Amino acid sequence: MLAEAFREVMAGVATPVSVITAVSADGVPHGTTVSAFASLSMDPPMVLVSLDRGSDLLALVRDTGRFGVNVLGSTQSALALSFARKGPDKFAAVDWVPDSGLPRLPGAPGWLACDVESLVEGGDHVVALGLVTAADTVDGAPLTYHSRVFGTHAALEATP
Repeated sequence: MLAEAFREVMAGVATPVSVITAVSADGVPHGTTVSAFASLSMDPPMVLVSLDRGSDLLALVRDTGRFGVNVLGSTQSALALSFARKGPDKFAAVDWVPDSGLPRLPGAPGWLACDVESLVEGGDHVVALGLVTAADTVDGAPLTYHSRVFGTHAALEATP
């Protein structure tokens, strides 16, 4: 069946693991784990993030026109799992700081604050195209997802 074959092909693609965040008008932080995140443009700096059509976070991103990208590190798989679950209280036991008006997760090696440039419908997801308004990095190996398990990037020596 095509759906099963497609799922297997995509399981073989290593992806970065990120937590996308937003904050409601009353100051409540929200977030969700995604593996569909990529750079889109350098000039201007833009990224794309794929969000489930039925997610509460997508509704908030639509309303506020902003989102944060926390590119997780190799030691943050528990955080990735916590934000992957359903429910409104994902930040209940999670430290975060406001950065550019958005929830930032301390220790994440990569941080981007984005304004929504456009939302593109795509099957059961919506792709948010974000114009990057702030960016920061800290040391740390990235968290990746491949073959349905978390891991990290390992550098290989080039062979002639």
